[in-house]
Amino acid sequence: MGGISIWQLLIIALIIVLLFGTKKLRTLGGDLGSAVKGFKKAMGDEDSTPAAKKETPDADFEQKKIADEQQSADQTTTSQKDKEQV
Repeated sequence: MGGISIWQLLIIALIIVLLFGTKKLRTLGGDLGSAVKGFKKAMGDEDSTPAAKKETPDADFEQKKIADEQQSADQTTTSQKDKEQV
């Protein structure tokens, strides 16, 4: 009626075993299992890494505030005006 019966699945499995052999299928299963474990581990690591990235700064310099930069810019313009007047 359109569904696959248990007998058809068994025949397909038998053909696959005859084509590839049990040793190759065993190593293929092991490789597939380790790939799934690696994928799960990577997904778990991805969730914890953004928290670690937020704590560490992006560069090796200290962050300055905008107000400090404006004050230093005002001081340099004042000193440049003083030099021009002299």
